[in-house]
Formats: sequence, structure tokens, C-alpha cells
Amino acid sequence: MGDSVQDKVIAIIAEQAVLEPSDVSMDQTLDDLGIDSLGLVESIFAIEEAFDIQVPFNANEPEASEFDISSVAAIVAAVKKLVAEQKV
Repeated sequence: MGDSVQDKVIAIIAEQAVLEPSDVSMDQTLDDLGIDSLGLVESIFAIEEAFDIQVPFNANEPEASEFDISSVAAIVAAVKKLVAEQKV
């Protein structure tokens, strides 16, 4: 299941960046991909909907959030953690 989470998150991020999923790498940041704060919020909503999770994210203070958005890999890891916690 782990890879499907990664694939889905990358697909959501790629859609926001108007890129193909194959153009998104795990070490890129949202800035690298040209995703602004509005795109970030839309990505978060899409991730919540896709995985039926609640992302603890404060759009006004992303650095104060428990949800790490520093890179694509960090977002994937955070989503995997939330999905795993939901199944407990």
C-alpha cells in the first residue's frame, strides 16, 4: 500500500503544478514545482479527500504545522503517517 500512497500524492501535486507525475521527484519542494500558497491549500484539500484523512495544517503558519511540506518526500511521509494512524 505504501507506494500507492506515494503515487497518489505525487499525482495530486503534479496536477496542482500542471506537470506529469513523472516530472515530479521526491526531493523537489513545492516552490521548485511552482506551487504557490493557494496551490498548496488546494493540494491539502485534495489529499484529505483522496485518503479520507484530516491534515493538521495551518495555511497561515505552515512552519508551525505538524504536517511537513518541505519536500514531496516529506509530504508523502506525512500522509503515510496520517493514513497509518487512521487505521489504528
